[in-house]
Amino acid sequence: MPYQVNIGVTRYVFPDLRTLLAKASPLRSGDCLAGLAAENATERVAAQMCLADVPLKRFLEDLLIPYEQDEVSRLIIDGHNVQAFAMVSHMTVGDFRNWLLSTEANQGSLQQISSGLSPEMVAAVSKIMRIQDLILVSQKIEVISRFRNTLGLRGNLATRLQPNHPLDDPAGIASSILDGLLYGSGDAVIGINPATDNYQAVTRLMHLVDDVIQRFDIPTQSCVLTHVSTHLEAIEKGVPVDLVFQSIAGTQAANMSFGIDLSMLHEAHQAALSLKRGTIGNQVMYFETGQGSALSANAHHGIDQQTCEARAYAVARKFNPLLVNTVVGFIGPEYLYDGKQIIRAGLEDHFCGKLLGLPMGCDVCYTNHAEADQDDMDSLLTQLGVAGVNFIMGVPGADDIMLNYQSTSFHDALYLRQTLHKQPAPEFLAWLVKMGITDTRGLLVGNGSLPEGFSFLEARL
Repeated sequence: MPYQVNIGVTRYVFPDLRTLLAKASPLRSGDCLAGLAAENATERVAAQMCLADVPLKRFLEDLLIPYEQDEVSRLIIDGHNVQAFAMVSHMTVGDFRNWLLSTEANQGSLQQISSGLSPEMVAAVSKIMRIQDLILVSQKIEVISRFRNTLGLRGNLATRLQPNHPLDDPAGIASSILDGLLYGSGDAVIGINPATDNYQAVTRLMHLVDDVIQRFDIPTQSCVLTHVSTHLEAIEKGVPVDLVFQSIAGTQAANMSFGIDLSMLHEAHQAALSLKRGTIGNQVMYFETGQGSALSANAHHGIDQQTCEARAYAVARKFNPLLVNTVVGFIGPEYLYDGKQIIRAGLEDHFCGKLLGLPMGCDVCYTNHAEADQDDMDSLLTQLGVAGVNFIMGVPGADDIMLNYQSTSFHDALYLRQTLHKQPAPEFLAWLVKMGITDTRGLLVGNGSLPEGFSFLEARL
């Protein structure tokens, strides 16, 4: 059915819901590249006005990709919790925004409706929200996850220690791990992007990080960010695997471009659960996403990139992950052109993911050919901290020498923790205090010497 609205003497007509969502989306280069963006600001405002009047129920009736053609669509519809949806089922998108901003929407009520919301609903409402709206609602939501420590508590900010190396050199990786631990980084995960998917190289890194965690009894988890099929092989052969990683997207075709489907993710989830390596929880999956991934695979079905991104969160939600990370600026300026677009996208992703009940982190990042710089990243980092992001990246010097992009450093995490009075995960903080790295507030107290017992890591350098 067409959607239409008058602005002055001009009538704007949008032929279907897919078009309306795309035209209402704040400007980004990926939608322009796909030919989906509004032609000008006036058309965008018209689409946003029209979208505000769409009933939330419509998103369950008018599917962007037909149920028969896409397993993500089937997942969304089959997993919809009608009872949880009842509280907001009478609302339009605009009504929903107003309710989210009200005091009635609190931790309890937002948690209650989470499983009743579809990705398209939360994507739609985010398109008519200001940045301050996205922050206000996000900070209301606490999403807690557990494996060897407790992540997502309101007063905590975790970091992924990312010790990548262009040659997967164990000495270089050990050096970065040591550096990060001495700055209080690594409570979300010690996670390595391997330079190669070679099975022997990947499993060597799995053993390395597990050895560090076990030897020092660090209450954290490890992950080597290789393909899910490699994780399955490693699990079958007895390699120590804490978290299973996979990049995911919001359409079946895009996931197929990654070499995965829902059945493969289910198999990996069950395999990781069978290991029972968690000490206080059993959330064993780590997913990464990014606006533009479906478009880059020509698998977006004419859907704007932000709505596709929200659909990826339905995939993540199915498998109860420990961590979900939007790698917001990594895919490049073809999809998010400059700092302004990256900032908006990062806050949208965080908002949509948390509203759907996910433990959201963000790689606050950009590539060197984007129109962005570290000042933009400082702005997004701070805004996400206020919005209650679960975790960020900790990269030596904020410069990933293997992936060749700019992220956030160990120092950036310290800045955010100190400024917003946040602490590491409680179990990890206790370990930092025991090792003499921080005080009980999470502030560094080291005197420049290595804590007792760290000679093992020093020997790997």
